[in-house]
Amino acid sequence: MPYRPVDITVPDLSGKRALVTGASDGMGTVLAARLAAAGAEVIMPVRNLRKGEEALARIRQRHPDAKVSLRSLDLSALASVAALGRTLRTEGRPIHLLINNAGVMTPPDRQATADGFELQFGTNHLGHFALVGRILPLLSAGHARVTSQISVAARRGAINWDDLNWERDYNGERAYSQSKIALGLFGLELDHRSKAHGWGITSNLAHPGVAPTNLLAARPELGRDRDTPRVRLIRALSARGILLGTVDSAPLPALMAATDPAAEPGHLYGPSGLGHLGGPPAGQRLYPPLRSAEHAARIWEISEQLTATEFATA
Repeated sequence: MPYRPVDITVPDLSGKRALVTGASDGMGTVLAARLAAAGAEVIMPVRNLRKGEEALARIRQRHPDAKVSLRSLDLSALASVAALGRTLRTEGRPIHLLINNAGVMTPPDRQATADGFELQFGTNHLGHFALVGRILPLLSAGHARVTSQISVAARRGAINWDDLNWERDYNGERAYSQSKIALGLFGLELDHRSKAHGWGITSNLAHPGVAPTNLLAARPELGRDRDTPRVRLIRALSARGILLGTVDSAPLPALMAATDPAAEPGHLYGPSGLGHLGGPPAGQRLYPPLRSAEHAARIWEISEQLTATEFATA
């Protein structure tokens, strides 16, 4: 049965400062626009300035009073993450909401970040891990809620502990799954450590289900010169309202997780329809690969070492 259009009510966010990664297109732009429409001041850190300015113009055209601004960020380069951290700390203003939304998906051949990590692991997980560490004092000052955007791909697969960077036997889909499992484990461990150390931060997870976003579209820089057959099928089903979500509905679980006063720390939010592929957002059980506290602590410690990131509020 086709899904009816769904939406949620976002509370008044006046006086809140929000940061959304990956806000230059797709779900990220929708998230930034919805937060700004609710009164938040929204920071959009982007890798491509031209795309960022176009997204900014679209948001301001729809919401003329929106408080939105760009910063520079390439999550695949730890030096860029550190630079953004310095910029925001120099600005010295608390951050109340952070949505770790940006990501890359399944390049056909193995690619590496500027620091030599497998591209998906380095961008989707390590970049966000380092970003949170760099701006932890601002998040703590804002008693922030951090929402990390994972994927239905995290419901199966595992961390490839013996070869985190997929140097021996690269598989794009398994590497993508690992990157989202790692990000999910980090989000859960962040909430645990915040409670233990008194950081004042809460952290939860969201996933968008399946929708026609740009993740599987043609991306020449990823070695994908044309849209995949999968994304063409997703677009066809989504346009007919069959089973899957839309570009407007896919961000709703993250929006709920980040802004709903009833959204709980350490929980996962996603579409509530068949297979959790589309439909209204709601809480759901953690995926099995995310349920190990031992794995969460382990990926945190490894990520600290790989990124040379220290988590300190002062």
